[in-house]
Formats: sequence, structure tokens, C-alpha cells
Amino acid sequence: MKRTISFCTACALFVGMYAGNKDFTLKSPDGNLKIEIHQDEDSQWTISLNDSEHQLLSPSLIGFKGDNSTIYPSASSTVDISDVTKHRGVWKPVWGKRENVADEYNERSISFSGTGPDLTVTVRAYNDGMAFRYSVPEDASEGIKAEERTVFNFAGDYTAWFYNGENHNIGPEKLSESKGKRLPVMTIMVDENCYMAVHEADLRSGTPMELTSEQGETSFRISPAVTELTPGDMSAWRVVMYGKHPGTLVDSHIIELLNPEPSGDFSWVKPGVAVWDWRADGAVWDGYTYRMSYDSWVRLVDFASEEGFCYLVLDANWYGPEHEAESNPLTGDKASDVRRIIQYAKGKGVGVWLYLNDVGGRKYPIEETLKQYSSWGAAGIKYGFMRGSQTEKNKWTQKITALCAENKLLVDFHDGPVHPYGQMRTWPNAVTREYCQAQLDGHKVFQPSTFVTSVFVNMLAGPIDMNNGMFDLRQGNTTRTDENKPVPSTLVSEAARTLIVFSGATIIPDIPEYYRSHPELLEFLSAQKMPWKESRTLAGEIGRYIVMMRQTSDAYLIGAATDENAREIDIPLDFLPKGTYTAKITEDGDDAHYLHNRETLKTSQRNVTRKDSLKVKLAPGGGACIILKKSN
Repeated sequence: MKRTISFCTACALFVGMYAGNKDFTLKSPDGNLKIEIHQDEDSQWTISLNDSEHQLLSPSLIGFKGDNSTIYPSASSTVDISDVTKHRGVWKPVWGKRENVADEYNERSISFSGTGPDLTVTVRAYNDGMAFRYSVPEDASEGIKAEERTVFNFAGDYTAWFYNGENHNIGPEKLSESKGKRLPVMTIMVDENCYMAVHEADLRSGTPMELTSEQGETSFRISPAVTELTPGDMSAWRVVMYGKHPGTLVDSHIIELLNPEPSGDFSWVKPGVAVWDWRADGAVWDGYTYRMSYDSWVRLVDFASEEGFCYLVLDANWYGPEHEAESNPLTGDKASDVRRIIQYAKGKGVGVWLYLNDVGGRKYPIEETLKQYSSWGAAGIKYGFMRGSQTEKNKWTQKITALCAENKLLVDFHDGPVHPYGQMRTWPNAVTREYCQAQLDGHKVFQPSTFVTSVFVNMLAGPIDMNNGMFDLRQGNTTRTDENKPVPSTLVSEAARTLIVFSGATIIPDIPEYYRSHPELLEFLSAQKMPWKESRTLAGEIGRYIVMMRQTSDAYLIGAATDENAREIDIPLDFLPKGTYTAKITEDGDDAHYLHNRETLKTSQRNVTRKDSLKVKLAPGGGACIILKKSN
């Protein structure tokens, strides 16, 4: 039902009159967040956001600017507002951070017509954020081709962090210090009890979001890019996430929830831990040299099977030099051995992923290539080095994801992919992507502070592939011959990071023998049986530390990691059900350090209940790993 707002007053959740007062207010289900849409004195429409204690967004422009500086919606548009829709549901993802996700929001649409193209702005208020999107009605006589005017006008000079490609994040920096282009996710600290993040969701077409600002200002606008919406089209959702703690942002599902439900059967999608042949190539152990070869793959598959790991990832060059046009991804080089290892692994309960470079992905018909991989029995593909503009990359990513789903293949996009925007809900086979600086990718290492920043920034966009879990930190003869940089981390931190990072494919990089050399930590890796029943960020500060809990079918796992500073953390166990649990705690050794003495650790065990807490000490660049199981 729609009604013209000049004739009536909206209900309490969204109130206002067209004549005189042009303020329309939508509240979150818990009443804490309030969104206001307003037509100002210059007849421009704005949106603002506040919680019960803070003005978060001051009035911020929405709409479009067309040819000859024409503004949509126009001052003379007829304005209709729909009744409030209260949605109260539960999303049960195929896989994810938890089994059951509350899907609760209040929604209202404002329609503009009569002058220029018809336009609808749909607004949603969640308890953990707000979202709005533009659409053109299906029965409209014309579409929109114009520059988007959306602005995020922050109410204070808050502190922010930004995605920065495969490098350390930008930030912390004051909003007023930012200048030029910034890429989402943009994570913002208002104060110690209030955080926001800016991103987008359900980007169906067009250019992925970029933000720009002027030095000295606290406003960020969508970078000028022509948006074309034909009748029936929708823009991406513009999203402001909200929480009282940074962990609230990490635990949020708002980005996924703003994407459509999947179509078809995805019961075959299984997340899990994977071993990997890339870093192992050239490693030597007890007279045996690992290669990207069938016999080495057998050793990796056997290890995966023994430990309950789900996958083996075969990386670049299995079908020839990855960047050469002559390398045929169907028949080249080791194709026959690949088919053999897929069948061998299947007998061991292990799936095999195949690398595919963009060169081969485009030269040879992608439909035929993926169909062939599926017929071989492959479990997924790792797609690397996609070329083109961000708009082109997004289209190609969507196509490959859909084709992979059609062929029951999981997919991991690597090497400068477009940002995730909740695709894992619509396409559960899109299990991870390298939207981060991965450890030793391109032979570059990242520091501990990068890790504890990225998990509060990059990871808000979706699952990420980061190459954590390195157990050879000194780059001896147990790794690739061309990897000669020591990893600035500790053994315990590396194991903890595999749990902390949300990914549908946790890819661990070292040879089996190195993991077997550290049984306490191997046990922690093997205990990561996905999909998770529950996840919760227990504590953390952006760029300083994080403590993550994830629940499996038979255990509660906790991973903690810190920056370059040592710290002591007290972890309450009030998330546990009633009963007594055995806690196995692995910490850094007393004199551990991420630059020296990386390998030392200590393990202890005690009985606990939900009334207890665990105090752990993290070495500089270190971590802690905890397994909690119900006592008999």
C-alpha cells in the first residue's frame, strides 16, 4: 500500500508530513538507531543517522546529478511513502559464522515521480546499521543515467581505517586528514563505545564503490561515476554498519543479509581447512624433496586425510607457465597427473582445488574449462590475476561464480580481486577471496599490526584468504627455494590466526612434517571443523589485538593475536553452556618474540565452567590457542 504523504501522517516508526515538516524518521527494531530523511531549504534530499547518544551522520546528500546539473529527485517531484515493513526472520546459511542469523529490520520506501525519471529510495534500519538503495520502478517510462551524489557526512572528526589493496591498511587517520580516494571497507571509531563501517552490498552492476574526500573535511562522497539504472534496476545498497564495540562489526551479518537468498541446491558446499602445494615446492625433509608433482600431492592428501582437512589446493603452473598464452588449462603439462590425484584424493575423502590464471581463463572458453574441471571431479578453483577495470572485473567475477555454481565448484578469487559485498549468501560457493595482504604473497611479509587491523577492516566485507598458519617461520629448506624472508610472527599466533580469519577455505601453507613437529598446534588446526555453529569476537581493539571464539559440533575454540606489543588478556567464559569443560591452552613461551624465538610455546590444561575466565599472555607479535571440550 502506498499513500501520498501530503495527505496523511506516517506511523510512529516513520513520521512526517510533506507540507511544512519534511522529516521522515525510521527506527531500528530495538529503537536505538534513528534514520532521518529530510528535504532541506535548497530542496535537496538528505539522510542522517544517530543512536541514542551520538549524532553519527549529519544530513548527507542522496540522489543523482544528470546532464546540465539536473538533480534527481527534483524539488517538484511528487513524493509517496510506503507503510513501514517490519521484517522478523531467521537466515540459516549454508555455511558461515553461525548456524542461525537473526534477520530483523524495519523498511520504508520513498518514491519520487512526476518530474524527471521516476526514482525510489528504499531505506532499512537494522539494530547493527542502516542501508539504503536506489531503484527505478519496472513500469517507469525511462531510466536514470547520471552521477550518484551520495555523501557520508560524518558528524565529527572521527578516526578511520581503510582497505589498501595488498598492503598494510591506511590509518588510523582523522577523517579531516584524509584526502583523495579511499577504498572500502572504511572502519570508523567514534569513541571507545561507538564504531561504524561504510561499505556496499548486493552490487549487481556498475562500478564498485570508491570514496573521496577533501582534506580538512569530514565528508566522504561516492566517487563520481555514471550510474545507469534501467526500469527495474537497483543500485547497490549503501551501508553504514554500527556497533558499540569493533567486534560487533566483525560479527555482523548485515552485508550478507542485504543480498538475495540463493537459488538452487548448494548442499554440496563444504567449508574447511586445505593444504597447499605452493610453498611446499622445493621443501626438503629427511631426504625427500617436495615438488609440484603427483607423489608430493599424494603426501599432502594423505596428511589432509589423517587430520580431517577437507582439501588440497594445487596452485599455479600445473598446466604450464601461468601467464603464457600457450599454457592450456585443459590439456597442458601436468593435466594427466591432476586427474590422477583428484581420484586418489576422492578415495581419501579430500577434494582438490585447481588454479586458473586469467590468461587461460579468457583465452580458452571459460564455460568449457569449468565444465571439464567438474567432470574431472575437482572441488573448486583458485582464480588469479584478473585483468580489467573494476566494473569489468565485477562482471567477470559474477560470471565465473555462477558458472562454478552450475558445475558444483567452489571459488577463491586472488590477486587484486574486486571487493566482496555479501555474495556468499546468494552464491555460497564463493567461499573466500584475497581481499587483503596475504602473508608472503608476492614474496612480501606483513607485520602483526597488519593482521589485527585487517580483521577489523577488510574482513567486514566477507571471507578472506590470508595465508596464515605458517609453521616454518625462518624460511629454511622446508619451504620454497625462492621464499627467503623470515615471517614476523610466532608459531602460536600463526595457529590462532587460522581461526580468527573468517574464510570458507582456510589454506595452510607448510609441509606436513612441520605441522607434525608441533602436535599441540596441529590439534588446534584439526579441531577447526566447519561450518561454525557460532562465532563471537570476545574482545579486541583495531590495530592492537583480537580474541575470537568459534564453536564446532564438539568444541569451543578460541584464538587470540596481538600486534608488536606483548599483552595479558583475561577471557571470560560466559559464552559456555552449563557444565564443566576441559580447557587446553597453548601460549607463547615466556621469552617468545615475533622477530626472534618465534617457535617457543607452552601448553597447560585445566577444568573450567562458564563462571571462570582464562588469563593468557601474548608475546610481542604472539597469540594464544584454546580448545574447550565438555568433560565426561
